Amino acid sequence: MVALVLEKVPVGLRGEITRWLLEPHTGVFVGNTSGMVRDKLWELVCDKRDVGGCIMIYSTNNEQGFNIRVNGVIKRKIVDFEGLKLVVVS
Repeated sequence: MVALVLEKVPVGLRGEITRWLLEPHTGVFVGNTSGMVRDKLWELVCDKRDVGGCIMIYSTNNEQGFNIRVNGVIKRKIVDFEGLKLVVVS
């Protein structure tokens, strides 16, 4: 399972992402992809995000059951606390 949140990115980028994931709300994408597709989508988003920001949350085999990637300027800060990913509202 993959969840991708895009903030202040070009509309064209959002359109490209809809080829692989569903967009239930503006800038929020969800889907089930392979690890390779997930990583390629992340590269695409990081390359084309312009001045915006992006957060990707995906299933993995760790204590929390998921991992979080962040790139660019976002409203919240993700911190690693002894191996656990936590969200800090700034």
